[in-house]
Amino acid sequence: MAKLNVSVSEPLQGWIEDRVRSGEFANANDYVDDLIRNDRARHKALVEALIEAENSGVSQRLVEDIIADAKAKMRNGAV
Repeated sequence: MAKLNVSVSEPLQGWIEDRVRSGEFANANDYVDDLIRNDRARHKALVEALIEAENSGVSQRLVEDIIADAKAKMRNGAV
């Protein structure tokens, strides 16, 4: 396993220690590994969504209609 030394501010160190004390993570390494895995998954999902959007072509909808639909979804709790 590769070793990487990282410095964090005291508040962040306290946060990490609290997460470990909660029992959710065995140690700080497990916590950081989890953060990185989740970041990689979000990045992959974002790239895939961007590729899908690019491949879908140009929309025929007006920007105003897209915004109105998005606001309606937010009001209805669909987003």
